[in-house]
Amino acid sequence: MQWKFSGNKAVYLQIMEHIRSAILMGEFPPGARIPPVREFAAQAQVNPNTMQRALLELEREGVLVVRGTTGRYVTNDKTILDAMRQSATDAIVQAAAAQFRMLGLDMKQAAAMLLALDKKEESCE
Repeated sequence: MQWKFSGNKAVYLQIMEHIRSAILMGEFPPGARIPPVREFAAQAQVNPNTMQRALLELEREGVLVVRGTTGRYVTNDKTILDAMRQSATDAIVQAAAAQFRMLGLDMKQAAAMLLALDKKEESCE
């Protein structure tokens, strides 16, 4: 996992985003065990307390579950995972829409461009 942090948001929130992305991309599939706090913190080069805070928040959201003393695992709850995927998709769409507007394009023009790109990619397959 590539860990990059910026100064515009709390590090634990950025860690949460990294872990959610890793889950959505299949790096940590449903039911997979995630590394222990200290190991994960060392990988991310952050304080273990910061990593612990991020993991606790993901537990509160239901994204991670604790199984006794064996560690934390990605939830198998499809509803939670689908909601997480929808939230990530919404954020991407909103960011893209804002950039299209900055370029003076309306949503119909943007949609037409996306459809044209899709057709182009289909023809390359």
